[in-house]
Amino acid sequence: MPKIRLPDGYEKEIPKNTTLYEVAKDISNSLAKVAVAGKINGKLKDLCVVVDSDCDLEIVKKNDIEGVDVVRHSFAHLVGHAIKQLYPEAKMAIGPVIKNGFYYDIDCDKPLSTEELSLIEKKIKDLIKTNYEVVRKVVSQKEALDVFINRNEPYKQEIVREIPDGEEIALYFHQEYIDMCRGPHVPNTKFLKHFKLTKVSGAYWRGDSNNKMLQRIYGTAWDTKEQLNDYIQKIEDAEKRDHRKIGKQQDLFHFQEEAPGMVFWHHKGWTIYQLLKSYMRKINSDSGYQEINTPQILDRTLWEKSGHWDKFGDMIFTTHSEKRDYAVKPMSCPGHLQVFNQGLKSYRDLPLKLCEFGLVHRNEPSGTLHGLMRARQFVQDDAHIFCTESQLQNEITKLIKLTFKVYKELGFENIKVAFSTRPEKKVGSENIWDKSEKILESSLKENVPGYITLPGEGAFYGPKIEFTLTDSLDREWQCGTVQLDFSMPSALSAYFIDENGNKTTPVMVHRAILGSMERFIGILLEHYGGKLPFWLCPEQIIIANIADKHAEFAKKVQKELLGNNFRCYLDLRNEKIGYKIRELIIAKVPYVVIIGDKEVSSGNISVREYDGTEHELISVDDFITKLISKK
Repeated sequence: MPKIRLPDGYEKEIPKNTTLYEVAKDISNSLAKVAVAGKINGKLKDLCVVVDSDCDLEIVKKNDIEGVDVVRHSFAHLVGHAIKQLYPEAKMAIGPVIKNGFYYDIDCDKPLSTEELSLIEKKIKDLIKTNYEVVRKVVSQKEALDVFINRNEPYKQEIVREIPDGEEIALYFHQEYIDMCRGPHVPNTKFLKHFKLTKVSGAYWRGDSNNKMLQRIYGTAWDTKEQLNDYIQKIEDAEKRDHRKIGKQQDLFHFQEEAPGMVFWHHKGWTIYQLLKSYMRKINSDSGYQEINTPQILDRTLWEKSGHWDKFGDMIFTTHSEKRDYAVKPMSCPGHLQVFNQGLKSYRDLPLKLCEFGLVHRNEPSGTLHGLMRARQFVQDDAHIFCTESQLQNEITKLIKLTFKVYKELGFENIKVAFSTRPEKKVGSENIWDKSEKILESSLKENVPGYITLPGEGAFYGPKIEFTLTDSLDREWQCGTVQLDFSMPSALSAYFIDENGNKTTPVMVHRAILGSMERFIGILLEHYGGKLPFWLCPEQIIIANIADKHAEFAKKVQKELLGNNFRCYLDLRNEKIGYKIRELIIAKVPYVVIIGDKEVSSGNISVREYDGTEHELISVDDFITKLISKK
């Protein structure tokens, strides 16, 4: 009889052909009632799976993290069941779990609108009420293929044909609906309660723009109604905070079809951009970086030598002139190496720190473009440190501390850090990778308790540290990176003269804190809901007059505020003061100075803050003192 070992260390023998569900029921009836899956030696399995050998075993409950994912996965396939009942001619593609939810890609002639989503939701609820059993059956490749040929499901057929011989294929029977999946799924629809379909978008089959555009139905599911409602509220808040809406409301930027994925910055948006750039420029200067600028177009051969062409060739914009092929810069690393290579470098010159606000272009698929968050043209706060191996540890530690400092000053306290190790496709020897990973891991152990490891997620030239921010809506944004590179300096013939007079290849550390300037501004706008910190506001103060006769005094006040380096503008339009204030609230201007008869006669001002706080008849000097404390 197989022997099982439970998480608490308890061991027992069980009869042959015992299912995971029977194990759960044997432990306790209450456990069996909330069990949705099991784990055999750490691998998730359906409750109907038989335990056939000695193993570590764990029962997964519906409210466990993994249990919630099982529920979400089951909902995805329930969407498929509902779709086929409502639109029998629809063709089903794939339905995986994603963060906080799930989606299903379908090929359906009928465009699915919000009204159709409501209809699909109702059908799902009707199916749930039947409390039907979800039946799992392992089949051969031929059997699976026959099923999907008979059911006219071409996408499923394509997937089946690509499954390697000998790999297990499981079909899931949802009453008359049949789907294919690795599972696990809940054993019964009674576990599927708290859900909502959130949106429909387009998605190319397998992410390839050469394939047909499918419709992707997104949804979310949670263990409790309260959790679902909280998440829906966050979605609604996120929609209100969408940086594209804020950009339009506050006249910051726009996009248009003639330049897909490229930003048209308006004055106020460009002001935010320049303020953030100035902040980072000071950070770099204070940290010993030399700012440089490198060409936008470089010969293709340079990108081939660096390894970027082989890795990112499909995303590189190209041009041709006088029988030479050029690449439009997708990143700054090779250019920085060319600067390093000018003039003889000694070990005394290291570490050498170069930084650039590098304008780059990447040919992102049009379907992935998303405002400032995913663009084809953007600027990176790119920097590279050239140093000796003995200097690495200290430089990495300083970079980690600097990155945390910047994020804190910009309003982000919750930072997750990941250590990404060697990918399958890489350059450099295993010895170099061993050494690189050891250095980064040592720095992380010393400075970042609680970091996670992402095996195989490193850059092609070296391992990396990734920094992920959590915003005010609990969304995560991966921004900063620190990457270690022993390979590219050698490939591009970089060297310095060491203390023994020998030519030695430097180590190159790639660093970005914000990542993309554009994307980070988008994150800031959504994090703050458009109400940026005072120092980042493009319009810090607007002076609004009540009548034309107050205009001269308004101009005098503006002159004083401008003289103290505040961004102050006049609103002298012939509009009612209430209308002006409402507009300025929408624009999220921190301070509105109101000028009327009382203000002119007293020589003072009245101020309305964005949060509604009012200050009547205060002196300009007192107001300036208050503002200085905000800088």
